[in-house]
Amino acid sequence: MDVLKEAEKLLATMTRAEKAQVLQWVVQDLGDAFPGIESLPGVSGGEPCIVRTRIPVWVLVQARHLGMSEAELLQAYPTLRAEDLTNAWAYYRSHKDEIEYQILDNEAA
Repeated sequence: MDVLKEAEKLLATMTRAEKAQVLQWVVQDLGDAFPGIESLPGVSGGEPCIVRTRIPVWVLVQARHLGMSEAELLQAYPTLRAEDLTNAWAYYRSHKDEIEYQILDNEAA
């Protein structure tokens, strides 16, 4: 937390223009962040998964392609919430090529 305290001290000394620039940098840095989705090297081969679970986004997308409804997905994966599916679909829309590749790669395995 020392970094946060340092940042707070620095912000107090900045002009409004400098703060606006810092805010732009933060927004740019977080622009590709997807809440509820994480990719961790030791979890599911680093594939994007729903947080709190080891359920890869591609699994949910493939299940939907195969005709499963959201209600069926929530029943099949009791740890999932409706919000998790919303996050997965948003991630898929922004990373369609990546997820489609993972689907193909896992079907070939």
